[in-house]
Amino acid sequence: MKKNSWAGCSLYIFRFNKNKYWAFKQMRLGIKPLVEDKGITFFKLLGCGGGNGFSIIPDFSTYALLCVWKGENSRKNFEESNPLFKSYQKNIAGGLRHDMRPVHGHGTWGGKLPFSYQAALNTDLPWAVITRASIRSSKLFEFWRKVPGVSKIANGFPGSEFSIGIGELPLVEQATFSIWKNLEKMNYFAYKHAAHAEVVRLTRERNWYSEELFARFQVIGTVPLN
Repeated sequence: MKKNSWAGCSLYIFRFNKNKYWAFKQMRLGIKPLVEDKGITFFKLLGCGGGNGFSIIPDFSTYALLCVWKGENSRKNFEESNPLFKSYQKNIAGGLRHDMRPVHGHGTWGGKLPFSYQAALNTDLPWAVITRASIRSSKLFEFWRKVPGVSKIANGFPGSEFSIGIGELPLVEQATFSIWKNLEKMNYFAYKHAAHAEVVRLTRERNWYSEELFARFQVIGTVPLN
């Protein structure tokens, strides 16, 4: 991969037909081999929502792993030698790896700044967005009454290529990951779609979140996992 197109992070989507209990246990057991990997500067093991990805009921057949890489060879070394990844390879039915270049964002995740933002590439690459929030316990009912309907709209919206709900804890620690054909399509949904704009307004007005992060990426490549 050329230096100017280096993907600083990757989001893995792992899908399971069997071994679902094994996958669930990795939400705790998988932390140690990730902490010990010197090529990872930030990571999150994430569950996924059921239905089309945005249900409050988890999908126990789908999990995600976000890794931010220390250097250009870190992902390759991770996939060749990290015991957790090797175990995933043995147990998954399939999945995808999205390699991404962080371009712009604000906010923190667990009190940390996870991404090192870089200049956008001069190509018409797909774009991706991660929006993540810790929801105040007093606001949970209000949030879940308003937001899932808007999240579902992104699935199948013109220009949307993929979207899924991900999170660390059901109901409380929530994120959305979506991929868009280009920047124009992504911006149209973010700023001009009435329902989405209303949720953004309510987020500020009702003070739903105790912490939030918004990050944009260019998608360098998407690779199937076998």
